Amino acid sequence: MTYIERSGIKAFIHVFAESSQLGDVCRELSKLPEVIDVYEVTGEFDVIAVVATPGISEFRRFLRDKILRIPGVKSTVTSIVLHTHKRDGLELEE
Repeated sequence: MTYIERSGIKAFIHVFAESSQLGDVCRELSKLPEVIDVYEVTGEFDVIAVVATPGISEFRRFLRDKILRIPGVKSTVTSIVLHTHKRDGLELEE
């Protein structure tokens, strides 16, 4: 288990992207070390990025200075993970 998994911030960033730049947005997100996973999805959002940072201030800077500056990103909605009940098929203890 990493430091970030124990005490950091893990979040799902739902990204609205310009349709003509969707591939570029996914590639740029994938280059960022804070980004764990990148999913192109159907539905209300275009992309979901799973990210981890050491704390909330670092997360705020990461979102403001990196994600929102990627060409083609129109806007984002973030869900911060409060607790993980199951991961990789395994139930986790409280």
